[in-house]
Amino acid sequence: MKDIFVTRSSMPAFEEYVEEIKDIWDSRWLTNMGKKHCELETKLERYLKVDHVSLFSNGHMALELLIQAMGLSGEVITTPFTFASTTHAIVRNGLKPVFCDINPDTYTMDVTKIEALITEHTSAILPVHVYGNLCDVEAIAKIAERHKLKVIYDAAHTFGVEYQGRGAASFGDASMFSFHATKVFHTIEGGAVCFNGDPGGLKEDLYGLKNFGIRDEVTVDAVGANSKMNEFQAAMGLCNLRHLDEEIEKRGRVVSRYRERLSGVPGLKLSAPQDKVKPNHAYFPVLFDPAEFYADRDAISEKLKKEHIFTRKYFYPITNSFACYRGLYHAEDTPVALDVSHKVLTLPLYADLPLEDVDRICDLILEPS
Repeated sequence: MKDIFVTRSSMPAFEEYVEEIKDIWDSRWLTNMGKKHCELETKLERYLKVDHVSLFSNGHMALELLIQAMGLSGEVITTPFTFASTTHAIVRNGLKPVFCDINPDTYTMDVTKIEALITEHTSAILPVHVYGNLCDVEAIAKIAERHKLKVIYDAAHTFGVEYQGRGAASFGDASMFSFHATKVFHTIEGGAVCFNGDPGGLKEDLYGLKNFGIRDEVTVDAVGANSKMNEFQAAMGLCNLRHLDEEIEKRGRVVSRYRERLSGVPGLKLSAPQDKVKPNHAYFPVLFDPAEFYADRDAISEKLKKEHIFTRKYFYPITNSFACYRGLYHAEDTPVALDVSHKVLTLPLYADLPLEDVDRICDLILEPS
């Protein structure tokens, strides 16, 4: 019996990648913003419809150094329904995360609850686009403008997503993307900060911070880190970008089959397509309500695992319940996020997942045993 994992990395043909990296052997330029790195930045700016893309070794360092570069202070309003990186990036900058609950339909930040959390110490809002679902970017922009706050989006799940023709990367003051191997678009490991204009010299600051804070040959004017994307990562990105639209289309066929099989089933809640949004089909989350369905999330997860089908409880636990933050924050303060975290299961989804495997997964979910 073959294993079916929750995700599987898309990769170009072996020969295509070998051809892409061939000239690295001639230049011996392996890292430090080389030719591949610069070419990928330029092509991503065009694809994502933004003025600037700054590449990083991974998404977490992109977010952590973006927060540092923007000079935030005090409190940052964010969501606990996210990967650990989002909260850790705030805390590692010496800032305090203030957790806002989520919308029960999109699982993104509940915009009706943001303003009650704003204090004189708030410097920014850090919402998270979840599963490819976009936050209410228009409402967040109005709140931020009204209170003179910065907005940084954790856009790790929304590469290629557009709203009314605008790329997800163009909202807020800046957006962070993860190019981890499991994402819709990946560079093996990697990440990026995207933004329009150049507020406060952000481009130059990010360039320095990812290179130890080195400004020039004799000047180190910031406490930076080493988080540069290397040439082999960038080469993988250049290859994957060529095939991205086709990969998203294939993922869409998998999502359509899941919706065909699981929609309208009592006790199962699917994430609805968003109006005026071009999706990327990043994840397929399902909420299991044991009050109406024959089994809870954990039981379904174990049932599938016995058949070598591996799902993910994503996001569980929520970050304000992590052991490292025990006593500082309380998950009960964000009851919707807490409830969703106990019910959600993301099902296997990747471009080359056969539809007959999707049917088998759905059959196992739907048939009590």
